[in-house]
Amino acid sequence: MNARIYFDHNATVPLRPEAAAAVGHALELCGNPSSVHAAGRESRRMVEDAREQIAGLVGASVANVILTSGGTEASNLALRAARAARVLVGATEHDSVLAAPDRADLVPVDPNGITRLDLLERMLSAEEGPALVSIMHANNETGAFQPVSEIADLCRRHGALFHCDAVQTAGKMPVSMDALGADMISLSSHKLGGPQGVGALVLARDIELDAILRGGGQERRRRGGTENTIGIAGFGAAAEAAARDLPAEAGLAALRDEMEGAINAIDPEVRIFGAGVERLPNTSCLAMAGIAAETQVMAFDLEGICVSAGAACSSGKIQASHVLGAMGVEAALARTAIRISLGCGNDMAQIRRFVAAWGRLYERRQSVASAA
Repeated sequence: MNARIYFDHNATVPLRPEAAAAVGHALELCGNPSSVHAAGRESRRMVEDAREQIAGLVGASVANVILTSGGTEASNLALRAARAARVLVGATEHDSVLAAPDRADLVPVDPNGITRLDLLERMLSAEEGPALVSIMHANNETGAFQPVSEIADLCRRHGALFHCDAVQTAGKMPVSMDALGADMISLSSHKLGGPQGVGALVLARDIELDAILRGGGQERRRRGGTENTIGIAGFGAAAEAAARDLPAEAGLAALRDEMEGAINAIDPEVRIFGAGVERLPNTSCLAMAGIAAETQVMAFDLEGICVSAGAACSSGKIQASHVLGAMGVEAALARTAIRISLGCGNDMAQIRRFVAAWGRLYERRQSVASAA
């Protein structure tokens, strides 16, 4: 039987060996990192070493890395704890950003999912008072990059804070706080090969934040609660390994392009969302009209291939993508979209096996259509 193919790296990247080793070492420790005795100091060293590794991945100051339970908490901390009178959020943001503020104004996107800078500027100019803008670096479903440096410039001109969800880009491409121009970025361990349940909010400078988790003085009083030493150790090791392996990630574009070309040859009407703009090299979001996304996901799973339908953060629910809806894609077509997200370990033989499976599913669709 053929080995299972994993094409869902935007949901979770398999645990890196370096991260597993760091977790194993951390499991041998028993000290609370806030304790002053020798066992506590050893745990604290492990946490601070990891903090330095995470800071190094994105070119940040070690003191400005706030460790959290994941990307969701990091984004919630940014949007709920910053002292902003109003919040502007991109229409294609991840649910963890869209649902974080009590109230937010949505910034529209164009048909490729790119932020309408003219409308963002109009929204920033419309009202006085400190604003917070949250626009992701690259979309988790389509892979489309946002014009983050231009967004950062707009925010600076209007005195607004800029938060950027970099969960999908950190570890897949070089990410620099200086180059992004963001005041805050969110990171997630399991998106770059670390353990699940740990992440970070990284600040470009010392920004006043009102802790949303209270009850302790941890993380310089910006996030209460005993640090997850085991997860943090794995996160740090994964961040260091991801920085080392970045050149291999760039090569995934050739695999993705080969796959998209072969599928387009089978079905000339296939829709590849975001294909007209710069995307993450590993990501493809495409629709086989007439076959529901959940049917496709199950069909490919039976062929031993793991793909997803949009974001994988909704308790297994599959529904029409709000990302595609914001791009103006009709609901019926959006419900047929799946995401293929590649990673290290995927190769051309796996691409060919997936294309063959796609072809068989397409032929069944055509047969059903002809019979009808």
